[in-house]
Amino acid sequence: MSIQPVILAGGAGSRLWPLSRAEYPKPFIPLLGETSLFQATVGRTRALSDAQPPIVVCNESQRFLVAEQLRNAGCEESVILLEPVGRNTAAAIALAALDVLERGSDPLLLVLPADHHVPVQKDFAKAVTRAEPAAAARSLVTFGIPPLWAETGFGYIRTHADTESDGVFPVREFVEKPDAERASRYLASGEYYWNSGMFLFAASVYMEALDAHAPEVAGACREAHAEARRELDFTRVGTDAFARSPDISVDYAVMEPASNVVMVPFEGTWNDVGSWTALQGLDRADGEGNVLVGDVLALESRDCYLRAESRLLATVGLENLLVVETADAVLVAHRDRAQDVRRVVQELNDRGRTEHVNHARVLRPWGSYECISGAERFQVKRIVVKPGHSLSLQMHHHRAEHWVVVRGTAKVTRGTETLLLTEDQSTYIPLGTVHRLENPGSIPLEIIEVQSGSYLGEDDIVRFEDAYGRGPSST
Repeated sequence: MSIQPVILAGGAGSRLWPLSRAEYPKPFIPLLGETSLFQATVGRTRALSDAQPPIVVCNESQRFLVAEQLRNAGCEESVILLEPVGRNTAAAIALAALDVLERGSDPLLLVLPADHHVPVQKDFAKAVTRAEPAAAARSLVTFGIPPLWAETGFGYIRTHADTESDGVFPVREFVEKPDAERASRYLASGEYYWNSGMFLFAASVYMEALDAHAPEVAGACREAHAEARRELDFTRVGTDAFARSPDISVDYAVMEPASNVVMVPFEGTWNDVGSWTALQGLDRADGEGNVLVGDVLALESRDCYLRAESRLLATVGLENLLVVETADAVLVAHRDRAQDVRRVVQELNDRGRTEHVNHARVLRPWGSYECISGAERFQVKRIVVKPGHSLSLQMHHHRAEHWVVVRGTAKVTRGTETLLLTEDQSTYIPLGTVHRLENPGSIPLEIIEVQSGSYLGEDDIVRFEDAYGRGPSST
């Protein structure tokens, strides 16, 4: 049977704030070198000899980010399934299973989170090869990680240690994240493995299990998939139907109640990069035990993770701390409290702030924009448009805009006029005027935009035409 990789790219990565944000989360950030975890996951699937191009399941707001990173990875033929709302992994996998079954095939679905670090491809391929016969024989296969320490941040899989056959273990039970005492017992027993969140099973076998153990999920996903439509590089499913699916993980919905579940150990290096301390363990430390990323000056500091994204970060006399600097936020936390960083994200959300949603530099399918300065009734942005791309044909009810070209060539639609502007030239877009900004050149277009008006929010956009299928006021 062929293998159909399914990459789940819907996680928020809130424990890696302020680098990971809702609109630009952990899987798509180059945390370790120049390649993102998502692109590395795509690369692992392409190294399997019998694997098809991956199906990626992601949320609506990250669709262009996924498409761009797939293109950069040379995997443009992939299918991108959009979740209109988050309904956890059971429903996400169901969308992928229904997609391949509708196309008349029943491959083995290799389900992979998009944000794991697995540096050695041959170890990954070896585990998948060992799992294939069991999955082809209609078992639901999960991959377990031999525990290296008494971790309290992972779920565990308990096996029948004395009934292993060809590297495959029957699963006795799934266990929730334990406290420190229980984790130590699990480690000493030799019967427990970390739950990796990676799976291998036939698409039809998964849907049969979902029908048996979580029929509400199966029914909602079938209805949503029946309403699927193709738009640009994406497949959209029915919003209302999908929203009716229970919010439940594949572990709870299928793996725990099913009787045909087995586990294959993954013996290679694996890390879920779930916190700053986990990331610290993957980078090379200096003689004082510090991991330094970016422009960092560490004096008399020990056992710290220090990361600077946009400016010099200097420390004196720190010990066992995490310090992460970005253009608009700085995190300072004790290493022992790394798991609690998600509480900062929740607090920002509760206070109606936006630093957990976007970075100062906001990515768009046509390029990016960054707020340089602003106050009441004015805002200054730096806008970068990729060659051959354009913003939508749009207008604003509450603001006027001044554009100054600082690099490249801009083609500007302003009402009934069309202007061609080069470096050091400018134009003015009056309030209520229909306009568009395009880059007809071969290098990135950079402009400085000065907005003025009574309301400067990103939702003051009325779109008339858009190359990226965005709605009248979506961003």
